[in-house]
Amino acid sequence: MMDIADEAVIVNSSRLKSVVWNDFDRVKKGDTLVAICHHCKRKLSGSSTSGTSHLRNHLIRCRRRSNHDVTQLVTRGKKKDGTLTVANLSFGQEQRKVEALSIVNTTFEHGNRKDGSISLGTNNFDHKRSQLDLARMIILHGYSLAMVEDFGFRIFVRNLQPLFDLVTFDRVEADCKEIYEIEKHKVYEELAKLPGKASLYADTWVANGDSKYLSLTAHYIDDTWQLKKKILNFLALDPSQTEDVLCDAIMTSLRNWDIDRKLFSLTLDNHSRYDDIVRRIRDQLCEHRYLVCNGQLFDVRCAANVVKLMAQDALEISFEISQKIRESIRYVRSSRAVQDKFNEMIQLAGISSQKSLCLDNPLHWNLTYFMLEAAVEYRDAFVHLQEHDSLYTMYPSGTEWDRASAISSFLKLFVEVSNVFAGNKFSTANIYFPEICDIHLQLIEWCQNSDDFISSLALKMKQRFDEYWKKCSLALAIAAILDPRFKMKLVEYYYPQIYGNSAPDCIDIVSNCMKALYNGHAVCLPLTSQGQGGATCQVGTFGTGAINDSRSRLTGFDKFVNETSQSQNVKSDLDKYLEEPLFPRNVDFSILNWWKVHTPRYPILSTMARNILGIPLSKVSSEALFNTGDRAIDQPWVPLRSETLQAVMCTQDWMSSELEDSKSSSNPPLAICYDAK
Repeated sequence: MMDIADEAVIVNSSRLKSVVWNDFDRVKKGDTLVAICHHCKRKLSGSSTSGTSHLRNHLIRCRRRSNHDVTQLVTRGKKKDGTLTVANLSFGQEQRKVEALSIVNTTFEHGNRKDGSISLGTNNFDHKRSQLDLARMIILHGYSLAMVEDFGFRIFVRNLQPLFDLVTFDRVEADCKEIYEIEKHKVYEELAKLPGKASLYADTWVANGDSKYLSLTAHYIDDTWQLKKKILNFLALDPSQTEDVLCDAIMTSLRNWDIDRKLFSLTLDNHSRYDDIVRRIRDQLCEHRYLVCNGQLFDVRCAANVVKLMAQDALEISFEISQKIRESIRYVRSSRAVQDKFNEMIQLAGISSQKSLCLDNPLHWNLTYFMLEAAVEYRDAFVHLQEHDSLYTMYPSGTEWDRASAISSFLKLFVEVSNVFAGNKFSTANIYFPEICDIHLQLIEWCQNSDDFISSLALKMKQRFDEYWKKCSLALAIAAILDPRFKMKLVEYYYPQIYGNSAPDCIDIVSNCMKALYNGHAVCLPLTSQGQGGATCQVGTFGTGAINDSRSRLTGFDKFVNETSQSQNVKSDLDKYLEEPLFPRNVDFSILNWWKVHTPRYPILSTMARNILGIPLSKVSSEALFNTGDRAIDQPWVPLRSETLQAVMCTQDWMSSELEDSKSSSNPPLAICYDAK
């Protein structure tokens, strides 16, 4: 600011070209030219050598200007790419700590005004839109809500859009909840229109090592035959909560989302503490006849979880062996001299392996496998090093090396199977049966090992596996049968190897369950044609029960028609499907696309396929497959209130899914993030 005497003279500025002079008087005192703001009367340099950038900067800061006047600051003319540039603009930070940060190459939507100046497309800056966009960005990428109060972030945003009044933590928290309600309504409507049923999986998360949360996620196949998942609730868990409370929480969630009558299965971890919860929920749903076949496939346990638990069993029992190998690798890597000597031992042993010795991370069991696998290949080199280096004392014995090799083979199978599970973002239920059967066969073989250490370890893993197999074998087999590349043949191939002479009876159990499920869906389908929707049909063992009293009295007739049609040798969808040749196996096969194309040919069986293929037989995310701990909440969100945490966790999942869908379609990928209402 400059001091100007009273005898200063106002200079005619009409001949000046810049529109900035519309907001300033140019005053001359001797040889000094000063620009005086019309709005706040501040005085700045008005010399032609000073340019007008500082005047533009002042207008941006001036609190007495209305929002729409910023359009006058945009330079005239168009760039070749159709954008406009506001150059050399700076602003004053609210605390007046920074006075000269500049905006360079800021692009606006534009339109020509009659007076030749450029407007911003709409005269008024949409503050609410930007406010919600900021909240969406925070949710989508997992940023801290407190970032809006960071000094550096506030300056950054001011430079991008000076008119945006940055919000407080409480305001952005409220915005996140507002977006949550908007997105929740969209998910609710999508679930209401489901052509089939949904399956639910429950997962446990941790925060700060002790706080626990229950995530409930719906898994379903939509009307376009796309496999979808949506987190419905993210609930804080109290360690003192009983099974009744957890059961009530899940049932309340189902009712709030109005999918209790649409539920097909519930997937949980492989732990006996969940058995009673599953039983209670199934009993409540069966009481209302909501479950197909009285929920015969309702109780599902996570396939990836049982594999991870067996891997942990192997590592726990073999801890001393792994520790000796771990210390051996540390010793080899302790100095250059030891490494050179070890290389000599490799040459002496004639080892040609290209693997590198590496240390594991106890939190990731697959890394322990990679460590053991490489070490076993260099076994003879370690033996020679033991003979030539008296300082090398932490070495495994011959028996321990043999056991390390066996454990490595266990872990190799578990890693390969887990990688199949992680092959797709969402895996349909048909892919699990052959992988689980291969593990079953290997466990049978490992239990017969002559080494008591190995056989006892295999027996422990098999006992854990058998609990899983008892609950999930039917769901695994039926999902595989619904794969047109395998049908009953895959069951007929594996079961004799698993069950021996008992295989025919076991195959009959699978076949009878398949028929019962088909009959249940056959009774359900007529209600769909009546406008009731397959997802809301209430079925019991043979599809008994319906939406209204009139239909309830006729379910016996539906059963009679179904049974007499079969007795008259009328081939069902299921019969036709099983009798036709197998579909050729190839890498480009999409089972959901196959059923989408063949729905007119198999109307009942396709409804059944939609429900069963959508079962989440594994609920572990690809990034958590090899992690030995619980899934942890991102640190920036740990301090949030429970209702806010649920809002951001659920909304992040919904927005991320919608973003992925938009990337695979012709829709603009940012449309979901910037659809301000």
